[in-house]
Amino acid sequence: MKPERKIIISGGGTGGHIFPAIAIANALKSIDPAIDILFVGAEGKMEMEKVPAAGYPIEGLRITGFQRSLKLSNLIFPFKVVSSLLKANKIIKRFNPQVAVGVGGYASGPLLYMATRRGIPGLIQEQNSYPGITNKLLASKVQKICVAYDKMEQFFPANKLIITGNPVREDMVVTEGKKNEAANYFNLDTQKHTIVVVGGSQGARSINHTIKAHLKELAESGVQVVWQCGKLFYEEASNAVKELNSGSIRVYDFITRMDYAYALADVIISRAGASTVSELCIVAKPAILVPLPTAAEDHQTRNCQALVDKHAALLIKDHDAMGKLVRVALELVKDEMKKKELSENISKMAIRNSARIIAEQVLKLIKN
Repeated sequence: MKPERKIIISGGGTGGHIFPAIAIANALKSIDPAIDILFVGAEGKMEMEKVPAAGYPIEGLRITGFQRSLKLSNLIFPFKVVSSLLKANKIIKRFNPQVAVGVGGYASGPLLYMATRRGIPGLIQEQNSYPGITNKLLASKVQKICVAYDKMEQFFPANKLIITGNPVREDMVVTEGKKNEAANYFNLDTQKHTIVVVGGSQGARSINHTIKAHLKELAESGVQVVWQCGKLFYEEASNAVKELNSGSIRVYDFITRMDYAYALADVIISRAGASTVSELCIVAKPAILVPLPTAAEDHQTRNCQALVDKHAALLIKDHDAMGKLVRVALELVKDEMKKKELSENISKMAIRNSARIIAEQVLKLIKN
């Protein structure tokens, strides 16, 4: 009888960490349904809800990030670190995993540190083109580092690197043959150009305000717009669209069927988070990216620049959005040659089956 295989996966804080982690777990289960997987997250963070909803057990550490501004919460930060290290050690001792996986985020630091101290092989997955501080600190302690971009040897030991891409939500990127269904879903016309605007589930302030300010221009241009603006901006956006009384603009707080949005899109406007960029590479649609300037270490700009350097996307700085974004989008949506160039180049950067590739690397670390 084959001995039971146990894997511990840690990290989270944002969907950009959590959804890849769940995708890796699902890939491990598809290879070996009997594998035992335990997640470790940060108390109070979204992984404590999303991971159980995906069918996996999770335990929480009392860990938070260190605030760069002077805040009283920084005074108790060292105590939270010590507490998290001790609890991580207890979890590891009790669960007894054969491999520890970190996907970035607060919890992965204490968990991977204690696991590797106990001689348990470790693997980290870095989603961005500029790594987070947790993964940089863990790099010397783990055996494998899975990355989505080239030239990562400037941050990590080259002999540990493997380019795997980022796991994506597979149901979101299957778009072939769905354009007519998508048009019916959004009640739009397949014969007209469509711009899809995605600011993430929470919306994107600069993108939302820019689209709202240029609604009349968009409506009069003859293009269709599918606009995901997030819950906080939805009422304001919805009222502005109703006031315009245009039949070509659809606004949503959240788009459940992103596969339909991608299928219908001629041009996509988006932030440049790692998961979003990976999805865009697979769907291979022309993209205008507006990186979030407050992202840690400005990693969204770096993610975007990796595409721009290969003529695979256009970049608009956040502070330039109001003056440039809609004009550039309307020019691009009608420029067939440029759209073809961007689509072809971004598709070359796509890595499919990333979750499966990472899962196979995880299983290779299990000692026979």
